Amino acid sequence: MARKDLRAIEILSSVQDFDDEIVGYHAQQAVEKAAKAWLCLLEIEYPMTHDLRALMARLQIAGADLPQHRDALIDLTDFAVQYRYEALMIDERIDPTATLALVRNFVELEEGKLP
Repeated sequence: MARKDLRAIEILSSVQDFDDEIVGYHAQQAVEKAAKAWLCLLEIEYPMTHDLRALMARLQIAGADLPQHRDALIDLTDFAVQYRYEALMIDERIDPTATLALVRNFVELEEGKLP
């Protein structure tokens, strides 16, 4: 399922001037789904949450080798709910290409754990 959201980011990143909220939402969803899949692989229960910080913390406690850019991934949390329903109030726009690279890296890292 994370791959579906990753594919959406790939398509959206090719469109100029696309809304940050939409790119951010699919980026957050891809990371959330990949993190939950990774936790399942580790046989660890996860909370029903969109909070990427909580999911990353569980992975770290389990000894998962998380990427150095995990803080940038955690920053996507607000796109799960808050920015879907409110006007985007950030100083900088999302760089879809950089976001795509970060998310792709995380999804592929998780997929590399599959048996």
